[in-house]
Amino acid sequence: MFDASAPLVWFLIGVGFLLAELALPGLILLFFCFGCWIAAILLLMVDMAVEVQTAIFLATSLIMLFTLRKLFMRTFGGRLKEGADKDMADRAVGRQALVTSAISPAGPGEIKFRGSFWRAAADVDIAEGQTVVIEGPASDDGLTFRVKPL
Repeated sequence: MFDASAPLVWFLIGVGFLLAELALPGLILLFFCFGCWIAAILLLMVDMAVEVQTAIFLATSLIMLFTLRKLFMRTFGGRLKEGADKDMADRAVGRQALVTSAISPAGPGEIKFRGSFWRAAADVDIAEGQTVVIEGPASDDGLTFRVKPL
């Protein structure tokens, strides 16, 4: 006998994966969403045991993840203009920022600059709440600034 609630459950689990992908972008959970929806569609056509449904979900999700993720990343991942990190770092030099997490020579802290939070490194201890001046990039990834106390 056909139970109409099982495809609905797979569909809703897929919606959950989709919402999680939107909250934690990485283009991985999207394929598990697709796997759920494929399982739901197949279950509408053919009555299957839960074990078979789960196997179809896992197989389709993983196959799509490993075959389509690179294509999706190229298509939907966006592109960064060459030198954009350097341009951002150059515009930040000499600007002031607020320390949101203490910075020490032993490890990076965090600053708030232009409404965003960035890692920050310094040669001296700088307490949370102090204002600092950005000296330039501290790493090649463009995500950490070298700062000094104001």
